[in-house]
Amino acid sequence: MSSRTARSVKTEDEIALMRDAGRILGGALGMIEPFIVPGVTTGELERRIDEYIREQGAVAAFRGYQGFPGSICASVNHEVVHGIPGGRVLVEGDILGIDVGVLKDAYYSDGARTFPVGEISADARHLLEVTEKALGRGIGEARSGNRLSDISHAVEVTVKAGGYSVVRSLVGHGIGRNMHEEPQVPNFGPPGRGVRLKKGMTLAIEPMVNAGGPDVVTLDDNWTVVTKDGSLSAHFEHTVVIGDDGAEILTGTPRQRGKRPKR
Repeated sequence: MSSRTARSVKTEDEIALMRDAGRILGGALGMIEPFIVPGVTTGELERRIDEYIREQGAVAAFRGYQGFPGSICASVNHEVVHGIPGGRVLVEGDILGIDVGVLKDAYYSDGARTFPVGEISADARHLLEVTEKALGRGIGEARSGNRLSDISHAVEVTVKAGGYSVVRSLVGHGIGRNMHEEPQVPNFGPPGRGVRLKKGMTLAIEPMVNAGGPDVVTLDDNWTVVTKDGSLSAHFEHTVVIGDDGAEILTGTPRQRGKRPKR
């Protein structure tokens, strides 16, 4: 999914609107966690999230976006992103990436989290832990005065230290009045390159991490992206706003919102 415009620095009023959209998204991902159990379908999870978002006076932004048929992306095991929710029944040991977009008062938020389904293997749990840690390290570099690739480098170093690989063909992005705005935010690369980060920039930072190699392919449904080698993949994402002393997380749980991760 991509459709980009140039502006990423927001006013305080715009940030307040995005903060509200982010609150709803974080609430949706927190609300759904107890329902992610063996025997549930990805379509049932979609229904619950869609209903929650509508009850908050917002819209699940993915449905119809560039033709996408679901309100969420539900990606299981070796599916990296853009899995279409439906009749698939989750089983013990699966991992499920849920990616959600929220549109409220003309502003977007975007976030994702990969959940365990029942008891998962130690290897799968480690993949989730490393990917979430990589997101935190990337957010820790999202501060005024840094370069864009400082975020990218922090993610890649963390992923490689964990023994995994970063998907290189899919990236994070600016966000605001459009779901996808400039700049693109890769999850790899050397530090000290790219645009200078400024206070008020709003970014969706989203490591996509494979247990095997970095290569991915798209299935015949023209949406679901899977690992080429069939290895597990995890995806974590937050929408953040850059400040002088760090980035504020807009899409976290109540505990996470407003947190500025340490470098």
